[in-house]
Amino acid sequence: MKTRITELFGIQHPIIQGGMHYVGYAELAAAVSNAGALGIITGLTQKTPELLAAEIARCRQMTSKPFGVNLTFLPTVTSPDYPGYIRSIIEGGVKIVETAGNNPQKYLPALKDAGIKVIHKCTSVRHSKKAESIGCDAVSVDGFECGGHPGEDDVPNFILLPRAAEELTIPFVASGGMADGRSLVAALALGADGINMGTRFIATKEAPVHDHVKQALVDATELDTRLVMRPLRNTERVLRNAAVDRVLEKERTLGSAITFADVAPELAGVYPRIMQSGDMDAGAWSCGMVAGLIHDIPTVRELIDRIMAEADGIIRKRLMTAL
Repeated sequence: MKTRITELFGIQHPIIQGGMHYVGYAELAAAVSNAGALGIITGLTQKTPELLAAEIARCRQMTSKPFGVNLTFLPTVTSPDYPGYIRSIIEGGVKIVETAGNNPQKYLPALKDAGIKVIHKCTSVRHSKKAESIGCDAVSVDGFECGGHPGEDDVPNFILLPRAAEELTIPFVASGGMADGRSLVAALALGADGINMGTRFIATKEAPVHDHVKQALVDATELDTRLVMRPLRNTERVLRNAAVDRVLEKERTLGSAITFADVAPELAGVYPRIMQSGDMDAGAWSCGMVAGLIHDIPTVRELIDRIMAEADGIIRKRLMTAL
């Protein structure tokens, strides 16, 4: 299946594994790339640029296929060493970077000069157009269904994707609610050039997370996510658990007086306890509504091959015979 995304990134299938905190390690990225899609290492999960360089080298030993690095630009008082991370990416020979968070414009010249293709995650058409205007090569359009930060506009992909197709000239992928061949065909029909999957890739054998996390996704339904930090205008979609219930109760009782410090115990620094130790009530963790479509824990290759076979079957049998 050839699309503008497969051509841009030199991959076989129009599927990207999104950057995920404490999930996007070399094992998962290499497995996704070896299966013909685009694997992504999560840059800031590595605490220093030197550790990222080592993770890139480790991934390089596991795959000869293209893979990328996610770099999220955070609105923090003490900024990570972004120039150092970018240097590690360049020196590691990585040619694809997924940016997220704040506007990446100030860092684009260094990436572009190194021949790196940049895909920026956006939750709205206006942000997508801005990414196009500053020179991003592609965008990932994230609908309201997505895990993590869906923005504040609450526009689902059935509206957001065709609107993006109307406004953009650069390629884009659909993110949020993507799980199978139906997702891929629908995304293509709505104007996207591929799909970005985050939550679905957590429930795979190669994902380096605790089995409790994978089983929680299998057990969850589409009704089991919640939105936290709405009063702080930093909305995050997470899987419901005891910690999330505590956050929502604080938001209800404190109202407009709430600050991040009030919910920090449930949100700050909790990922290692959840993803690595399997403490499922330790805090809030990003999860998309797509959990309702996750029913098993296949290998990455089994998942990707299944998606492509299902998409091919839908196009050739269901859609072609309907004409």
